[in-house]
Amino acid sequence: MIKVGIVGGTGYTGIELMRLLASHPQANLEVITSRSLAGTAVDELFPNLRSLVDLNFSEPSVNAYGDCDLVFFATPNTTAMAQAAELLDNGIRLIDLAADFRIKHVPTWEQWYGATHACPELVEEAVYGLPELNREAIRGARLVANPGCYPTAVILALIPLLKNGMVDPGSIIADCKSGTSGAGRNANVGTSFCEVTESVKAYAVPGHRHLPEIREVLQGLDSDVELVFTPHLMPIIRGIHATVYADARGAADQVQNLYEELYRDEPFVDVMPAGSHPETRSVRGANMCRIAIHYLPAANKYVILSVEDNLVKGAAGQAVQNMNLMFGLDETSGLKAPGMMP
Repeated sequence: MIKVGIVGGTGYTGIELMRLLASHPQANLEVITSRSLAGTAVDELFPNLRSLVDLNFSEPSVNAYGDCDLVFFATPNTTAMAQAAELLDNGIRLIDLAADFRIKHVPTWEQWYGATHACPELVEEAVYGLPELNREAIRGARLVANPGCYPTAVILALIPLLKNGMVDPGSIIADCKSGTSGAGRNANVGTSFCEVTESVKAYAVPGHRHLPEIREVLQGLDSDVELVFTPHLMPIIRGIHATVYADARGAADQVQNLYEELYRDEPFVDVMPAGSHPETRSVRGANMCRIAIHYLPAANKYVILSVEDNLVKGAAGQAVQNMNLMFGLDETSGLKAPGMMP
């Protein structure tokens, strides 16, 4: 059994990690931390975990994770980097669900996150945890940077086209929508029910922190990539819907086959039949990214539709997928549940 710790067990990604790991056949939850709720039973706060998680929240401390094989950081940005070196020195592997290790160019990270990086020497070692791109590197990693939710949907939408030179890399527009859980669990007027229901709004149009992450990863596929990325807030709890536009290059008659072939053996990417329109509700609760590709001949453009649950394939589920790879397990272990409908 893999002995697992979760740092930050009261946010939405921490809760989702507990839900997934509670029934994982080869992982055992050893410690779950919360500075404000130390000593409180986990199932007192989250009754859905009754009889599944028999632990109290603990004070966050490097010493608390001493018996763990792996620690997940489901914490705000800049938290994991303060403890990463000591954990790794103690032989404990780490998956960070925040952004501390996602961007390789440290000055860019510092510019967007407004902080001095605490361990830049570890940034190069960290593996970007998108299995569909970096599966073999993840298998041997000590430190994995779990991708952001928007980046996961956008990057998976574009990999086949960029790998095969089938789009103008400077023409990409990613128009993305997210459920309110993506903003976190802390009370906030802007994401409260009365403020978001029956309304849709764009935000961070001049620049969102996921933009440099998406750009850096896509430029690894084509160095000429540039893109416009506009996120929107939707009045739903879970879900990402990315509509990605790009100018087409070359013949488009084989693009459906291209997507199907590239993702044929990917357990958590579903390429839908030509002409499909995937819905966020079809992936709610599942570790799945569902994609459909459209070609508009009059405009000579591709429109790629990509949906996922921001808390699962966009966060905790992908983190468990990475854990499975790091420890030589079946990649789908603990992640086979389908989406919840209605």
